[in-house]
Amino acid sequence: MASERARLLAAALLLASAGALAQASGASARAWTGAAALALAGLAIAWPLSRQRAAPTPVIETAPPPDTRQLAILQAQIEALPVAAWLLEGDALRALTSRARRLAAPGGARDLGALHRLLRGADPAGPVVLETERGSERWQLRRQTLALDGHAQALLVLVPLENELESESLLAWRQLVQVLTHEIMNSLTPIRSLSQSAQSLSEEPGAEDDLRQALDAIARRADSLATFVGTYRRVSQWPAPTLAPVDVQALFARLEQAVAPAWIARGGSVSFELDSPTLRLQADDGQLEQALLALIHNAAQATADVAAPRLWVQARQTRGGRLQIGVRDNGPGVPPGLERQIFLPFFSAREGGQGIGLTVVRQLVNGMGGRVRHVRPIEGGAAFVLSF
Repeated sequence: MASERARLLAAALLLASAGALAQASGASARAWTGAAALALAGLAIAWPLSRQRAAPTPVIETAPPPDTRQLAILQAQIEALPVAAWLLEGDALRALTSRARRLAAPGGARDLGALHRLLRGADPAGPVVLETERGSERWQLRRQTLALDGHAQALLVLVPLENELESESLLAWRQLVQVLTHEIMNSLTPIRSLSQSAQSLSEEPGAEDDLRQALDAIARRADSLATFVGTYRRVSQWPAPTLAPVDVQALFARLEQAVAPAWIARGGSVSFELDSPTLRLQADDGQLEQALLALIHNAAQATADVAAPRLWVQARQTRGGRLQIGVRDNGPGVPPGLERQIFLPFFSAREGGQGIGLTVVRQLVNGMGGRVRHVRPIEGGAAFVLSF
């Protein structure tokens, strides 16, 4: 920077001297020649500086102005979400949806303080019961932590479950009543007919054998109905599980030893596979084995007419940390449209089936904190997956 200033000063002095010499010497050729030499020297010194560009002025980029229309649309969409959502920052709760505001308004939650305490102390997830002016309502509470602009926040969402659960419950009861009515009427109708026949035979001389046969049939139908009711009572009163660590590899070894000979004798094969020999599961060992045996028994019945029946039982750890056990066969599979009914008590898609196997499986698995579902494999057959 100092050298540039010196060069500019020297160039200015040379140019000024050239001008003074030219004015003071008149028209002398020698004077004009000296002035020209001084001027050229000054230009020679100043020329490199004139080629240097000034440093560009830094440009400060500013964020584009927000699109107010898009923000308004987004706010309206969030407002209309069919859930109650809040933003928790520090100890401050801010309602994000209209449903959240309705819960805090008159006619919503009976105890607003209890609602706020519930939200501020929310676990990551779980079902909750809210006391509202309409009565007790079941909701699912979700919590998602955030970090925006260096500030810790939490997004809290209450998902309403009451209407959906009532609809599912009513549907399940309706289907169960249909099944129970069908089974009971199957026994009561012949009992009534046989009773009328027995009454008529009692008035006829020499009809003792026919009367005895009719009474025996009535007794058999009554026993069948009593067995049906006893089975229903057994299904609905399964003992509570005793949870403890279960070695899945040892469990599979016992199952394979118990079921493989029968499948091989039919010309079939079985396969028990584990992702890792160290898989452990918190469950009731006996009840889990009973549930898997019931699924394997169903698979054996489903493949009764298959030339080469196959059974696959697999255990794997999912990315979410859950353990899944799958039971799959190569039978005809569950008929389309009956996927939701196969878990109902006494419903069976197979002729002559009792319809209690999958009901027992679901009750046992749910009692251990798991879930069982039916899936339709691409390869065909039927598959049931237990998730814990």
